[in-house]
Amino acid sequence: MRILVTGASGFVGSLLVPRLLCEGHAVRALGRDPARVTAALEGTSPDGGGDLGTEVEVLRGDVLSGAGLAPALDGVEVAYYLIHSMEPSASSPPSSPARSAAQDSFAVREETSARNFAAACSRAGVTRIVYLGGPLPRDRAASRHLASRQSVERILLRDIPDSVALRASIVIGARSRSFRLLVHLVERLPVLTLPAWRSFHTQPIDERDIVEMLLAAATVPAVAGRSLDVAGPDVLTFEEVISRIAEEMLVRRPVLGLGVNATPVAARLVAAIAAEDPELVLPLMESLQGDLLAADDRAAELLNVDLHSFDSAVEHALREWEESEPLAAR
Repeated sequence: MRILVTGASGFVGSLLVPRLLCEGHAVRALGRDPARVTAALEGTSPDGGGDLGTEVEVLRGDVLSGAGLAPALDGVEVAYYLIHSMEPSASSPPSSPARSAAQDSFAVREETSARNFAAACSRAGVTRIVYLGGPLPRDRAASRHLASRQSVERILLRDIPDSVALRASIVIGARSRSFRLLVHLVERLPVLTLPAWRSFHTQPIDERDIVEMLLAAATVPAVAGRSLDVAGPDVLTFEEVISRIAEEMLVRRPVLGLGVNATPVAARLVAAIAAEDPELVLPLMESLQGDLLAADDRAAELLNVDLHSFDSAVEHALREWEESEPLAAR
């Protein structure tokens, strides 16, 4: 099967490409900067024996403008949509009108990109899009970030009816920006001062499991046209997530709980401490308004994936992390 992967230079995409090759698929990768895609895939191969450069066709394209989509999708049966438009905006205060407009423009970019991609897939005769989005709260309105992900999901499944949307919360992996942010907080804060969202629940998932689910989602007939919550087997509070990461890192960090969230201020502080982009941290923290749990556990069964525990996922991620860079806390 010929498969297109968008977002192949990203954390999940670069893990998925070797698995697709292992299954015998012909893989094409799309990126605004082909050199960046090639660099992300360097040193990885389905058999561990070399680079992917000779096995993956890398093409230039941009889903926001639509440039390059037609040749990239020519002859493709399944396309992975693993990108989003969360780009840094002007450095405006989080509560300013300029900041609000920037977030709104993010949602516009997301919808425009999704419409362009879905329309191009329809014209090319693509039979299925596999999309990786975010979880939806059960008991409240979604944040602007998660609502945007839901809008993208609706567009893709509407235009290509046999498509599949997987909704994941925190993905645990050495290159996951959410996981890396949490690790850096543990490293750099002698006392973990956590806002009120620390008591909300989530279900982090191992990078190995999300890749296997994405792989299966391309071909399993039973998931056609469905949106599935994908989650690990452990239900944890965010405080437990951070504390157990600290335990796996073999460091002790007392926790000081706050009674408020103060998200705009807290997001800026977290970004500064973790040396992360505040334009990424703020939307993530705005989503922490309650539990983010899977509606059910049918995804793992439908896609025939055995899930790793949270502790196993963290151990695996930290081991991979230390293969390329030291952990300052150790």
